[in-house]
Amino acid sequence: MPLTQPLRIHELSTEELAVYRTLDPARIPEHVAIIMDGNGRWAGKRAMKRFLGHQQGAESVQFVVETASRINLPFLTLYAFSLENNLRRPKAEVSFLMKLLKNYLVGNVKRMQDNNVRMNYIGRTHELPEEVQETMKWAQAETANNTGTTLTLALNYGSRAEIVDATRSILQDLINEAHRRGCSVEDLLSVQGGVESIEDDTLSRHMYTKDMPDPDLLIRTSGEMRISNYLLWQIAYSELFVTDRLWPDFRGEHLLEGIAAYQQRSRRFGGLDTEFTDETLPEPQMPEMVSR
Repeated sequence: MPLTQPLRIHELSTEELAVYRTLDPARIPEHVAIIMDGNGRWAGKRAMKRFLGHQQGAESVQFVVETASRINLPFLTLYAFSLENNLRRPKAEVSFLMKLLKNYLVGNVKRMQDNNVRMNYIGRTHELPEEVQETMKWAQAETANNTGTTLTLALNYGSRAEIVDATRSILQDLINEAHRRGCSVEDLLSVQGGVESIEDDTLSRHMYTKDMPDPDLLIRTSGEMRISNYLLWQIAYSELFVTDRLWPDFRGEHLLEGIAAYQQRSRRFGGLDTEFTDETLPEPQMPEMVSR
């Protein structure tokens, strides 16, 4: 649902306003997801330590969040820290990223309040350090009553893991319900229509993202042409926008450029964008075989 709070277009920068004026405000996407990539390369190009790229990337987050809130973007989801990052990055880098996350939340909750932003998280966050979890819960509680943009950070997140967790949750629900009724899971399924009763929306209701719409637009920075195990279930019909710009150089106007590209697309969800009926179709003709 569109946000009903007043737009704050007057707070956009000159560069942002120039792009915003090309947009149709009635067609702002409901949900934008971003793969934030390129922190290390940004630092490497400047002969700087990787951690400085991560610090600059954290600055970009707040710039983009504030722009999103000013144009009343309902949902913004950022791929902040993947499950693979946690498993495969050097321990020192992971430790630094956890401290950076904690400092970001502590240092920016007031700005989130000022911008009416509500914090949310997805991922296996229970595996993060306890002190980081406490700060995350505090920031979420502090912003829980805000009614503007919902900022979701994907932390210790992997889409395959999310699908596994959703499947486990469905199975656990079935086991619990069977125990409650005093029957077997097989008997319960037979009453509910068998395994065919488990459909797309069954899985969607058990995803981390069950309380938000699927992304309309997926943005990836740094020019990489891959999804990186991010929201695989949810982006089935998302529009994709890839920019060569590295995440630490990404700003609000670049978010708006992605939205401008999105508004030029025709979203058909597997259908057609023009009226077409079966009656207009001729009988199919097989091509003639040509001898060689």
